[in-house]
Amino acid sequence: MPHHRFEQSTSGVYLLFAHEAYYPTPGQEINTSLVAAATLLHPRVRQPDGTRIHERLTRGRRPGEIVPLATLTHELDGGRLWPQVGDWQAVTADLLQLIHDHACDALGLGLSPIARALVCTSSHSEVRAYDPTTECEQVFGPADRIEVLVEIGRQLARAEAGRPLGPGDILPPGGDTAGDEIFYLPHPQ
Repeated sequence: MPHHRFEQSTSGVYLLFAHEAYYPTPGQEINTSLVAAATLLHPRVRQPDGTRIHERLTRGRRPGEIVPLATLTHELDGGRLWPQVGDWQAVTADLLQLIHDHACDALGLGLSPIARALVCTSSHSEVRAYDPTTECEQVFGPADRIEVLVEIGRQLARAEAGRPLGPGDILPPGGDTAGDEIFYLPHPQ
């Protein structure tokens, strides 16, 4: 199988998206993935949808910024403008297939339910958790979401040590399995 590398986006932006959990090894759940924005340009990603989402994702972002799919949805008038940009469900399904096929680099994350809920909501939303044993409700908000994204950024820095996530490597059989790394993030305090 040939070894390809698509040009990395000069913005160095990353897309974070939640998906159905899968288990690369027993007991290790991956329910959220992070890919380089340029992965949206991969020919196995639905086009031109991937390209349009890439343009929207990278516009005005800082290098190294991690952008949850929920942030894009919020920016697209709460999702009402997605049809003008692209089919995000098909694109994220294609990205997940690339990850499973080791055709791109990815950081697989096993986020806690609260952390996952926080990255699946807008930056201004709150997530409420009820503990039936204590009959207490805990509210997690924007500061907790930032904390989760900062921790994901730390995990990304460790995963990229020496080599940034590639947007389109087609790895030979038995090649690098960096996309299989799992990080369990603690519940925000």
